[in-house]
Amino acid sequence: MLFWHSQPEHYWPTSAEHYQNPASSIYRETIQLPFLKQEDQPPIVPQCPSFQCVLRASSSPAVKLHEETLTYLNQGQSYEIRMLSNWKGITEMSEGRRLLRSVVRVVFHDRRLQYSERQQLESWQLNHPGDRILDLDVPLSVGVIDPLVNPNTLNTIEFLWDPSKRTSIFIQVNCISTEFTQRKNGGEKGAPFRIQVDTYKADSHGGSTEHLYSCSCQVKVFKPKGADRKQKTDHEKVEKRSALEREKYQPACETTVLTECAPWPDTDATRSPHSTPNNFRTPTPERACSSPVCALTAPLNAREQSLGPSASITETQQWLVRNRFSNYCRTFSNFTGADILKLSRKDLTQICGVADGIRLAHSLTARSVRPRSTLYISTERTEKKHSSNDTSQTVYQEVYLEDMTAAELTTKIADLFGIPANHIQRISKTGPQGIHILLTDTMVRHITDESCFTASLQKLPDSDGYHCILQ
Repeated sequence: MLFWHSQPEHYWPTSAEHYQNPASSIYRETIQLPFLKQEDQPPIVPQCPSFQCVLRASSSPAVKLHEETLTYLNQGQSYEIRMLSNWKGITEMSEGRRLLRSVVRVVFHDRRLQYSERQQLESWQLNHPGDRILDLDVPLSVGVIDPLVNPNTLNTIEFLWDPSKRTSIFIQVNCISTEFTQRKNGGEKGAPFRIQVDTYKADSHGGSTEHLYSCSCQVKVFKPKGADRKQKTDHEKVEKRSALEREKYQPACETTVLTECAPWPDTDATRSPHSTPNNFRTPTPERACSSPVCALTAPLNAREQSLGPSASITETQQWLVRNRFSNYCRTFSNFTGADILKLSRKDLTQICGVADGIRLAHSLTARSVRPRSTLYISTERTEKKHSSNDTSQTVYQEVYLEDMTAAELTTKIADLFGIPANHIQRISKTGPQGIHILLTDTMVRHITDESCFTASLQKLPDSDGYHCILQ
């Protein structure tokens, strides 16, 4: 009779505890030889693997003993994967470089779908623009260092972690199993997935070339709360069977241990995440851009520029990134400025969703924000003053104020004169009877909009600074 137990809740079992190993474990049972006394042999202690990943989700009770476990997940719900390590090689690593790189991916379990994985993912992306199949819930994760997202793969995330410290990642699977079947007959008829974790050791050059461990488990993804209903249904079906038949099924465990498997055959797996140009850091909730043109730099004042009909494909992509629409770079990868401007508000909401569609429609038609105050200033040196009545030779320049502070006005005036802002040590305004009033933030806030001034610089004695006078 077989005895089953709940999988461990603590972070790492002791060597005396029973350990579940995959069917293809390298540890073989001792052969019972009839001519040897068993009591003379040393007791067998189960060896503890170097790594283990535990998914905090209950396995299905309707799986037979000789079959692989099956776990049900809810779409978009965060599930914890505990990264457990008993690796002895950590002692050989330096204190500052005790980091391992792990890649988590959601792939198809059926071989038929594996052959057409690329077409399946592209079809899913067209129906869900801007979304990802696999996301990392960064606020809930513990011990995750430098999480990275590859914008060219929607089903992959990677991160660095210290095997000597507690590490838990929380993942979200945003697709459901029935989206990849020809007939939508319910979640139980949907395509099963595999969650696979590959772990690598960093080399002296910062790359991750040495493979350490790979593990995976079979899952099915349902619509919200569908996994809970399916788990309950399976439990009721098994309970209706006789006691003899129930012994043929695996009991449901509160957690799912990922079994060891072969590493994923990915050509980019050995590449350093920091040297890959298509990987983007994700320290903020905003998702990474799905187009390589997002890495292109842009001028600082480009945000003020609107998207014109003559904009090329590259300029259109840059405009999307600058205006926080990087999620839709791939959706509009072949659109010029004229193509996007032809889309109506209804078209944009259908492509980008209601919230982002309305925001994109407003950004395409929005005018530049009007400054809080506009001043007209004429610059002249003290040695080239004009008479107060000679206005025909005076040329004024516009100065726009957004913050309405003396420091902002000082910077604007320094730009007009072409000198560093720190060279203007004092700025004053001519008051009644020719007195000089020191300019403060309060005075700037009360300057009448569209006022005209003549700015002159006076060299301060025993100093490289200037005194700016506004008349």
